[in-house]
Amino acid sequence: MNNLSELVKAIGSNWQHFVGLLVLIVLAFVLTYAVEKRAASKEGKTKILDTRKMAICGIFGAIAFVIMLFEFPLLFIAPGFYKLDFSDVPALIVGFACGPFAGIIVEFIKVLLNLLLQGTTSGFVGEIANFVVGSVFVGTASAIYRFKKTRKNALISCIIATIAIAFAGALLNAYFMIPAYAAMFGGINNIIAAGTEIFSFIDTVFEFCLVCVAPFNVIKGVAASSITFVLYKALSPILKAEPMAAPKKKEVKAS
Repeated sequence: MNNLSELVKAIGSNWQHFVGLLVLIVLAFVLTYAVEKRAASKEGKTKILDTRKMAICGIFGAIAFVIMLFEFPLLFIAPGFYKLDFSDVPALIVGFACGPFAGIIVEFIKVLLNLLLQGTTSGFVGEIANFVVGSVFVGTASAIYRFKKTRKNALISCIIATIAIAFAGALLNAYFMIPAYAAMFGGINNIIAAGTEIFSFIDTVFEFCLVCVAPFNVIKGVAASSITFVLYKALSPILKAEPMAAPKKKEVKAS
């Protein structure tokens, strides 16, 4: 209850960031829904998300939230307030198995559980970054894979998705995250200084995003892709299995 009340206070004091998070969530859902709708119509399907897929999204969303708790910095490439976790792996697995729309739902459940159970210490800035970068990665990879489900295309989709989050993460940091953090935590110079401690030539936000943020997200994408490739083959038959039909009762003829 305490976390919930703190969350309400955080919404009141950072409502602009909260609205931004809502807009980005809606945009991610709309885009991936459109992709899934098109793919489903080509296959002659009418349902995009059935009960089984919803259950899978809920389970993997909870798993992603737990994984999100185990995060660590990469101090050789980015300041300590950038932390790496592997919570995009469950979302990517679901995205490959059930489509990009389902993958985004897993990302949403993960962030929602984190807000409800952990609260926010960044005025929703961290949650926005996590959702946007995760959605770009999962949405891009699973959307490409959705139209041609081969191992080669899965590899291509992950490479393109990793490049996408390198650009998206850099832009998000340059125009949203860093200015927002600067407003809350003592100015933009402090953030750039944290990058200068790692790479002495960093002197601007552009250099910070290019040298610290982009490589950090490349490592994140490569790691998530590699783990997904290892796990997906084993999990795919279970996730794609159709529910067993209930056996028909034998009719007993009256003698």
